[in-house]
Amino acid sequence: MRYNQFNQPIGEGLEAFNLPPNPEVTVLNGQYCRLEKLSEHHIDDLYNHFSLDDDAPNWTYLSEEPVKDKDEFKQYINNQINSQDPYFMAIINQDTNEVLGEFSLLRINPNDASIEVGHIHFSNALKQTRIATDAHYLLASYVFETLGYRRYEWKCDDLNKPSMKSAKRLGFTYEGTFRQHKIYKTRNRNTAWFSMLDSEWPHIKQQYERWLSLSNFDINGQQFERLNIQ
Repeated sequence: MRYNQFNQPIGEGLEAFNLPPNPEVTVLNGQYCRLEKLSEHHIDDLYNHFSLDDDAPNWTYLSEEPVKDKDEFKQYINNQINSQDPYFMAIINQDTNEVLGEFSLLRINPNDASIEVGHIHFSNALKQTRIATDAHYLLASYVFETLGYRRYEWKCDDLNKPSMKSAKRLGFTYEGTFRQHKIYKTRNRNTAWFSMLDSEWPHIKQQYERWLSLSNFDINGQQFERLNIQ
């Protein structure tokens, strides 16, 4: 514990801290997927997944309503392409080159070295797959190892139980709930906060890599061990 001249406890010194840069992704390659900066050539695949009737529930906790019209969808994605915060990336199947979903880095705060993953829209074809976990592994690696952020956040509506379960599975620590934090789609949102720290990443990284290893799956793709980061 450090103390100042008034004998008051103070935080760890960070005099040598270097400000991390803003995200600037071209391609991040993983075992099962790759991440690319969102662009117009991703639109058709995303529209084919996101405009389906059975994808409608995936829009429930997004700030937007489902976009069915192709021209409106193009404008919707182009707005994301042109955004720097949030900074959107496409998630692509490494084997088929099909775009299966998107997410973003947002609330980009180099001064405090804090950044958040959000706007997570995974198609039904992406959910609960190795590709989905690999995508999160790639993004966390990029945040901590390439950019050098100290704090990586995940926030969601506290009624979005699948998102809360995913955050915990992926190694984020629950920090609490902000009550009546937001109004969206004319309804209240209590926001659950999760975080991962740079000091925790080396251990979490090992758990990801162990789970993602080909040796963890049988010939039918069934896992032998669950991802259980503690």
